[in-house]
Amino acid sequence: MADIPPRVLVAGSRAFADYPLLCATLDRLLAGPGAWVVVSGGAGGADRLGERYAAARGLVVERFEPDWDRHGRAAGPIRNRAMVGGCALAVFFWDGASPGTADAIARARRAGVPVEIVRYADPAPPPGGPPPAPAAAPPAPLPAPRLLDRVRDACRVRHYSIRTERAYADWVRRFVLFHDKRHPDTMGAAEVTAFLTHLAVEGEVSASTQNQAFSALLFLYRVVLGADPGKIAGVVRAARRRAEPVVLTRPEVTAVLLKLPDPYRLMCELMFGSGLRLLEVLRLRVKDLDLDRAEITVRMGKGGKDRRTMLPEAVRPRMLVQLEEVRRVHEADLAVGRGRVWLPEALARKLPHAAAEYKWQWVFPSVRLSIDPRSGEERRHHAHEGSLSRAVTAAVRAAGLTKRATSHSFRHSFATHLLEAKYDIRTIQELLGHAHVETTMIYTHVLNKGGRGVQSPLDAE
Repeated sequence: MADIPPRVLVAGSRAFADYPLLCATLDRLLAGPGAWVVVSGGAGGADRLGERYAAARGLVVERFEPDWDRHGRAAGPIRNRAMVGGCALAVFFWDGASPGTADAIARARRAGVPVEIVRYADPAPPPGGPPPAPAAAPPAPLPAPRLLDRVRDACRVRHYSIRTERAYADWVRRFVLFHDKRHPDTMGAAEVTAFLTHLAVEGEVSASTQNQAFSALLFLYRVVLGADPGKIAGVVRAARRRAEPVVLTRPEVTAVLLKLPDPYRLMCELMFGSGLRLLEVLRLRVKDLDLDRAEITVRMGKGGKDRRTMLPEAVRPRMLVQLEEVRRVHEADLAVGRGRVWLPEALARKLPHAAAEYKWQWVFPSVRLSIDPRSGEERRHHAHEGSLSRAVTAAVRAAGLTKRATSHSFRHSFATHLLEAKYDIRTIQELLGHAHVETTMIYTHVLNKGGRGVQSPLDAE
């Protein structure tokens, strides 16, 4: 399998013409073994010099040109988004004034691509030439990031999940729109309370949804805006009720599994047989399965924690079939120049070829390609959680169950059945990945022994 070389974006202002500076910069940054693919916007200046540099050193050039006829004024930003996607490095030769280069720099940073900015000045005119033009005004500083971009950046600095980032950004947006686009700096506890009251009274949201909105606004004021804690003092959280988990009996589990087609049946068998959460199943990679030791390593589970759990022997034959399908799909993607999966944190930069390796592929890949929301690169992600949830709902209905069972009910059933089998609760806590044993104790309340395990007086002799 051929290694896919990393991509470096070379771009900058149209007026840039210092080829020796470009060569010295790229020779320094690209030093080391292995070839690079030079990505160019094809718009002149630094872009064209980058192509010239690539031709001189035998590197491949990948050009992105704006489609003005199709996209009009949006062609430049669309081109910039496409260029930065999947790059391991972005190098900009900037005069401090070009708005197109400033947009590309902002998009590269937003996508998590390492950025190198080389500021330059126009060269002096040759002897005997015309006098130099009057000194230009000092370059304008980069525009201040927008509020929602600040929220996203604060989430990424703290390594929050992309789901938390999206949720927080959406709640901040809704909060601002609710108050007629007033900036949060001009608002305080009264406006936050009014928004949460609207959610509870008009929106009739659950307590957990209301608390999520409160957490997002608390994050906005304390972290993003750095406001004094007293500014939103007095805002209260909603009281949450504790819901009893829905547990399926073994016959019910079997009835539902028989109604599920593969690979959804295999996913649910892992949730019931290994105690995995829905997203933990979907995010499994080939390297996380140890078939010889019958073991699964869960990476970056809830709370960013890793753990190990068992791999049921009953699923081994069909898991081998699934892995062969993963290999087939991966090789087909590689044949058309794709096959690179998303890698967490900085692994894509530290291991530039790992994204195309078989061991990093998803165990349950999606049937279609999608656009990475951060990098803009088109790649094959794992199967969507919505498709699995819909398949389980249909199977529960087809099996004739009257319980309100979901995909998470398989995990609840895993814990409950292990308790029924007299396994130690600390062992079950470790398998489930619970931080506190009190969380695992809830399953002692739903054992198959009636309410709280007490025999009814009506059943007593």
